[in-house]
Amino acid sequence: MTTSRDAYIVLNRIEGIGPVRVKALCEALGSPEAVLGAPADVLSRVRGIGPKIAESLAEQAGRLDAASEEEKAARLNAKLVTPLDGGYPEPLRNIYDPPLCLYVAGEWRASDARALAVVGTRRMSKYGEAQTERLAAGIAKAGFTVVSGLARGVDTVAHRAALSTGGRTVAVLGGALDKLYPPENRDLARAIAAGRGAVMSEYPMGRSPDRTTFPCRNRIVAGLSRGVVVTEAPVDSGAMNTASQALEQGRSVLAVPGRVDMEGARGPNKLIREGAVLVQEVADVLEEFEGLFPASAIARENQRQDIRQRLPLSPEEERVVRALWREPEMDLDELARRAELPVQRLLTLSLQMEMKRILRRLPGRRVALADGVRGWEFPGGEAP
Repeated sequence: MTTSRDAYIVLNRIEGIGPVRVKALCEALGSPEAVLGAPADVLSRVRGIGPKIAESLAEQAGRLDAASEEEKAARLNAKLVTPLDGGYPEPLRNIYDPPLCLYVAGEWRASDARALAVVGTRRMSKYGEAQTERLAAGIAKAGFTVVSGLARGVDTVAHRAALSTGGRTVAVLGGALDKLYPPENRDLARAIAAGRGAVMSEYPMGRSPDRTTFPCRNRIVAGLSRGVVVTEAPVDSGAMNTASQALEQGRSVLAVPGRVDMEGARGPNKLIREGAVLVQEVADVLEEFEGLFPASAIARENQRQDIRQRLPLSPEEERVVRALWREPEMDLDELARRAELPVQRLLTLSLQMEMKRILRRLPGRRVALADGVRGWEFPGGEAP
């Protein structure tokens, strides 16, 4: 006898329907197992179904089963989780189209409901990489689970940064667990599933990712999270789609500002212009969720300092900071000479460093180190 749980697993495998249509069918016929057992003429009378979908559903239901899918998942050390199971993520229950079934390697914990998505472009700049790394690490250290999509670029950096702090992270795939993409992130996925979070997908075994699967994946990334942080992304990108889905689901949207002449800054800058929370440091994120993570001003300041101390500097940035280390401020021409950089390059670099809270630009083409920078730990010791 087919159980409701088995029925959800089978319905999730059927092509041509999705969570919204299944919900309508269940409401009309009483249960997921009733949907599987209904003939095509009965199914076709449900609003939004019609004869063609009904015939396809009835044909597929007759040849698919739940047990074989669970066996395939078990071979990957994964399990299937439906809305009837205790391990189903609570945040997903209230979105418009919750997944009928999730394939989960690792474990979703109740504490993971305190989650933030960190998303962005696959083609990130050095600036985007640095901001993603420091923010994702700080978010994880503050107690959030970092959610992302395991894609190249920002997603990969976000997952790795969370793991580097000993925090938890959840990766939502745009294809089946046995079609993991990109393949070079296989070891990263294993590290996440090995007690540090979960790798999950709603797609049945054998489903390869394509252009249609990623937008559906994005709704899960947003749905699992209290908010979405976009660090770097073009306007027309999957990260912006995730932000849009977050808004539809009533989640917060946060964004990291970037240079106006960088393609990857156009998405976050647009979000900020439209009302997203501007994020320059982890404290900005904590303030947005202050009710969720009550913390004293001292604890918050300690968090900021810790992240600043571990902020990665490029070789050029380190030369600039070292040149300014013993000076309260300096003219750009003199700084260029001491840092051994062309003035034009320093102009661009100083803007990037100002946005990263490393420099302060002053009137008269002068710059100074930002507050707190002299508390950093330099590789090999303090700057001379």
